[in-house]
Amino acid sequence: MSELFKVSSNPHIRSKTTTNGLMLAVIIALMPAAGFGIYNFGSRALAVILVTVASTVLTEVLFGLCRYKREFLKNLTITDLSAVVTGLLLALNLPVGIPLWIAVLGGMFAILVVKMLFGGLGQNFMNPALGARCFLLVSFPAAMTNFVCDAYAGATPLTALKAGEPVNVLNMVIGRTGGTIGETSVIALLIGACFLMLLGVIDLRIPGSYILTFVLFVAVFGGHGFSPAYLSAQLSGGGLMLGAFFMATDYVTRPITVKGQYLFGIFLGLMTGIFRIFGPGAEGVSYAIILGNLLVPLIEKITRPAAFGYRKGGKYRGSRYGNKKNKQS
Repeated sequence: MSELFKVSSNPHIRSKTTTNGLMLAVIIALMPAAGFGIYNFGSRALAVILVTVASTVLTEVLFGLCRYKREFLKNLTITDLSAVVTGLLLALNLPVGIPLWIAVLGGMFAILVVKMLFGGLGQNFMNPALGARCFLLVSFPAAMTNFVCDAYAGATPLTALKAGEPVNVLNMVIGRTGGTIGETSVIALLIGACFLMLLGVIDLRIPGSYILTFVLFVAVFGGHGFSPAYLSAQLSGGGLMLGAFFMATDYVTRPITVKGQYLFGIFLGLMTGIFRIFGPGAEGVSYAIILGNLLVPLIEKITRPAAFGYRKGGKYRGSRYGNKKNKQS
């Protein structure tokens, strides 16, 4: 009898789209940012990407081997490519000079702790890559904030901006700056984002509300008003574009309701602005998205649409039977 039913995580929607198809699209969309990161920082960036992706894939394989044993091949989960996406996103959020063993530890944490121990893909309550990045920031703050490399030295543009120093916005847009491997080039990230939007994988509800809210917050509380140079630097610096288009839009950890997605984006914009303007650090995208992930159940609860045929409060409408039910109640 159990073979007649397939139990899986919600939401349950009829579609020809497959999980590995979506993940492959995300991998392709991240290639411009990854490629520019390798061009910008050299072969060391490629090593970090390969090691991190390998650690996420191998961790998922070993977990499946320990859990399913003889039925391991029937329950092989790496074919959906989600582990590759997690490893790639985590690598793009790491500085190029990070010790490789820390990158491996981050990949293991992302898959084992954040994803598999909560039931696997579809059951994780936060984005695995960002969960691992926050874990590494807390555990190894010096290594995670050391952006000095052969190509660039000194403070990142966001750090300089927070200290009141001038920054070159054009270099930030192109990517000729220090930072994590995948966050430096806004152009490369927008190319990937446009690719995902053209395929219908993501839309502008969350990224648009996120970025617009952030701009308004920074304009009001940043001390520079609606200065185009300042706002452009804030948008181009750090992981805002990477987070808004590639991590905040994660199907598993974002709200499924339309109103909830707008509310989610507004919350992320407010929190990122608070972290950047009033916080001790120059960045805040990762923590903002993690906090947003934790609030998704509440957001979905308060934005849940009424079922068809029901009024607010659960009463019937639109039929003689419903009117009788209402009168009786």
